[in-house]
Amino acid sequence: MAVLETPTGFKMDNSGKRVVVDPVTRIEGHMRVEVNVDSNNVIRNAVSTGTMWRGLEVILKGRDPRDAWAFVERICGVCTGCHALTSVRAVEDALGIKVPKNAYFIREIMAKVLQIHDHIVHFYHLHALDWVNPVNALKADPKAASALQQAISNHPKSSPGYFRDVQNRLKKFVESGQLGPFKNGYWTNPAYKLPPEADLMAVAHYLEALDYQKDIVKVHTIFGGKNPHPNYLVGGVPCAINIDGVGAAGAPVNWASLMFVKQRLQEALEFTNQVYLPDVIGIASFYKGWLHGGGLSGLNVMDYGDYESVPYDKKTQRLPGGVILNGNWDEVFDIDPRDPNQVQEFVGHSWYKYPDETKGLHPWDGITEPNYQLGPKTKGTKTNIQELDESAKYSWIKSPRWRGHACEVGPLARYIIAYAKKVPYVTNQVNESLAFFNKLAGTNLTAKQALPTTIGRTLARALECQYCAQQALDDLDTIIANIKAGDTSTANMEKWDPATWPKEAKGVGNVAAPRGGLGHWIKIKDGKIENYQCVVPTTWNGSPRDPKGGIGAFEASLMNTPMERPDEPVEILRTLHSFDPCLACSTHVMSDKGEEMAKVTVR
Repeated sequence: MAVLETPTGFKMDNSGKRVVVDPVTRIEGHMRVEVNVDSNNVIRNAVSTGTMWRGLEVILKGRDPRDAWAFVERICGVCTGCHALTSVRAVEDALGIKVPKNAYFIREIMAKVLQIHDHIVHFYHLHALDWVNPVNALKADPKAASALQQAISNHPKSSPGYFRDVQNRLKKFVESGQLGPFKNGYWTNPAYKLPPEADLMAVAHYLEALDYQKDIVKVHTIFGGKNPHPNYLVGGVPCAINIDGVGAAGAPVNWASLMFVKQRLQEALEFTNQVYLPDVIGIASFYKGWLHGGGLSGLNVMDYGDYESVPYDKKTQRLPGGVILNGNWDEVFDIDPRDPNQVQEFVGHSWYKYPDETKGLHPWDGITEPNYQLGPKTKGTKTNIQELDESAKYSWIKSPRWRGHACEVGPLARYIIAYAKKVPYVTNQVNESLAFFNKLAGTNLTAKQALPTTIGRTLARALECQYCAQQALDDLDTIIANIKAGDTSTANMEKWDPATWPKEAKGVGNVAAPRGGLGHWIKIKDGKIENYQCVVPTTWNGSPRDPKGGIGAFEASLMNTPMERPDEPVEILRTLHSFDPCLACSTHVMSDKGEEMAKVTVR
């Protein structure tokens, strides 16, 4: 048997049946995963691959750093604003720019709105169908569905008639033969455990979330002029405050627009409390034995925390940064993205080239030079690969490490760190949710048992959505109080002139993005970008093996997972989707032969 014991303690066995899922769907971007299952259909080896190349770092060289946000915002069509925010923070850090208080909290609201929207869409439209069988909902008793709804929350849409109407809509949909998003599912797989009434309740909320998600993003049009690529500005935000003016998208912010924002945020909190969070806990209670998919979350987790370089008092900052190693929640290490010995990227198993590929590079010294090649053990051709050679290069994603350790990032990492640090708000959230779950499921799980799992990862997103809605309302109150005190400033243009900049400068920006700790590092020389590196959450989670054989979070999370039917990989999708992977952020375009697709001229 071909067995490798990695430094993280996972025994990888690449014998047995090989199962390939390519592409992994219901994510942003392009992803391939290969697993080996033993005779008992348990996963013993996993290989995660980013299948396209991201070239934004190359495109940014030689450009004005004040324009970088507009380019990196196009890395992805989902997590757009968080890249823009991280970018302007990196430039401001390099040039020593302090943004006005109003701008800081407007940015906070925009970031939290992105989290709210992303988490709700992720669960209902990208992840719920891994647990919910919409076809089974046709068998449900609407009265029983109503009783189930009322047992888990006080959502007003809970009558038998409401669920009967939803069921009739679903029946017409199914009978028409046009299943749409419900078409490609393994609906007869015994991995689905929900009773029909729970399936019907979840389908009803799937449809409600479709309607709801278009409203919360309107906040971005108030402060940023548009969505999904709102405008940002080095030195502040591009929206002016004119409290007596006429407010509309892209126009000055006034009382009416601020009250519009407040209403949207209140709706977000209500939807999360009445629908999203109860659904996650209620559905999870039917999967109480499914404590798989923890992977690195049970060992190593990392997050930068909120941006700490702005010296404003922030009572809402309750998700601190740090690193936990080897599952020791009693010790949380500080993290410093400037330290060249902490965050490093390796390319030993990535399709990139370093002068010495046994060593990692800190992002300020990062190199983005593509080097597409397939290992000698790869089966198939370059255009028709049946099996990759994981002992060679096999992904367009680099391998970030913290002091050499692979770490999971994301809402679950943030919640484990905050819980370990005994942050009161987070501790109460987790304990209350876990008590509700244990009551419904008849279990007695502790936080350390429940959180480092696929279900725990999904729960953490719902808890963070609740956190963001509540804290965004607090941020808005801060802005209103500041305006009442006479401060309407939204931009600091003192260092807008490149003539005032140092000849050379470097900075870093961090954001607690929806999928995890996001960092941008920039070097500026003679007023232009000399080097720019983005280390994104899915680069951490989706990384291939490092030179020591350490595996990334995606690969680790699949280890030892039992499968009902390997040819219907519900379990693989269930765990990978729990990360809300964004491969577009990690990878972009290049030909299958490694050829240059386009050349960008900087003028």
